[in-house]
Amino acid sequence: MSAETNFSNARFMTVAEVAEVLRVSKMTVYRLVHSGELPAVRFGRSFRVPEDAVSQYLKGAVVDGHSETA
Repeated sequence: MSAETNFSNARFMTVAEVAEVLRVSKMTVYRLVHSGELPAVRFGRSFRVPEDAVSQYLKGAVVDGHSETA
């Protein structure tokens, strides 16, 4: 399995846009980027996150109710 490195057709989101979609603070998005949980590209002093990466992060963050014990 190889990581996608071709961003020619990628759509990028700002940290503020990602925070709005995930309904978290911008600081939380920065933490996810710096920890490597959410890939990002740096443009000058700001980060841009590929839209697909946000979708993948959300798919991986889904909680399966069957694995919890009541």
